[in-house]
Amino acid sequence: MNETTRSTYALAIALLSVSAISHAADSAPSPIAQSSSSAAAMAKAILPQSPTPSKSDDYKDPDLWARIRSGYAIPDIDNALVAKHVQWYASRPDYLTRTSGRASLYLYHVVQELEKRGMPTELALLPVIESAFNPQALSNADAAGIWQFVPGTGRDFNLQQNMFKDERRGVLASTDAALTYLQRLYTMFGDWQLALAAYNWGEGNVQKAIQKNRALGKPTDFESLAELMPAETRNYVPKLQAVKNIIANPAQYGVALPTIDNTPYFVAVDKTSDIDLAVAAQLAEMSVDEFKALNPQFKKPVITGESTKILLPKENAEKFNLNLAQWGRALSTWTTHKITSARESIASLAAKLGTTPEVIRQANNIPPQMRLKAGSTILVPKTSATAGNDIAESIVENASMVLEADRGESRRNGRKLSGAQRFKASAAHAVAEIKSRVSRGSKPAVNANGRKRR
Repeated sequence: MNETTRSTYALAIALLSVSAISHAADSAPSPIAQSSSSAAAMAKAILPQSPTPSKSDDYKDPDLWARIRSGYAIPDIDNALVAKHVQWYASRPDYLTRTSGRASLYLYHVVQELEKRGMPTELALLPVIESAFNPQALSNADAAGIWQFVPGTGRDFNLQQNMFKDERRGVLASTDAALTYLQRLYTMFGDWQLALAAYNWGEGNVQKAIQKNRALGKPTDFESLAELMPAETRNYVPKLQAVKNIIANPAQYGVALPTIDNTPYFVAVDKTSDIDLAVAAQLAEMSVDEFKALNPQFKKPVITGESTKILLPKENAEKFNLNLAQWGRALSTWTTHKITSARESIASLAAKLGTTPEVIRQANNIPPQMRLKAGSTILVPKTSATAGNDIAESIVENASMVLEADRGESRRNGRKLSGAQRFKASAAHAVAEIKSRVSRGSKPAVNANGRKRR
């Protein structure tokens, strides 16, 4: 998904005043930036809602796929691109099975949120196109999570991104942000197909395409604008239509959809202190991998924050609470340390803390032959002096880590490293620099027409 600028209240009011909301943005200027929180609130307030949005608790069909079918509301398209993508998906049953398996963890929640907002339920299938429902998916433009937010757009919609977590990957926060963004785009264009194109290409680009066709006296619907769109966007809505067709009638395409129960897969559990990710998984009687699948936003071995929620299957949540009441040991074994001097090495810090350099490197994803610059904040094992302390919220929000090549590692036993070793160190340095720029909030490069490279 592409990072875009945000609408102002003035634009929202102008759009609302256009008769018959359809294609409201045809005559609107490109949006200009303003605070994301107000844009998100505005979108929720002004989106036309269905007169009687369905209530998920009243929906009795045991099959979640059937529930999705019942809420289809976006007009169909039928063209060669749709047929091409139907054939692609239908000929890859293993791909659909893997994607459905991942989707089974999150899909009920997405459908429920769509119904609460009165939105078309086929939008729940959009992560199939974006990420194959893989929360660890990462694009070339650093778009992350099942909804593929780039860093800047994530921040626009209040998705926290810091050293400890990335809410672009979290199920609850990213779904709320994605649906709010889609609502805003629908309000802007009055057309779900154009809203989807804007989700992929950017609202400014879609507005320019509309204005160009209007000036030529041409229609401004999605298919009429498709020839002005880049290939990715031109295929975007047909891909969703293809998946929609297969879900609507899998037997017609020789597809056997895995069953997904129409019941909540997870519940949210409050935590009131720092807790090691491995301890949380142990208390819930889950493997670490199973725990991470529901909580992919956590980037470190410790989950920080008093108000942070974790997601667990209902029966595991009950086990978690029971085991937590009987735990009687420290919940967290990690704290932070700020490097104050360039002379403070990972080795010397490890010796001071009674651990090994490898433990510190692994916890902080520090490549070999790289060292920490002064001012960096890293995760370290707790000592008796810090055993009872949680990591302060101010540290969580502002901590950063900057790496540089460790010149002290360039000689071993009086001789230089080999060419291969120097190349490895140089590559590690380049990777570290990229990661440090991302952690500082740098934005991905754009090409000439302003579109993010995915």
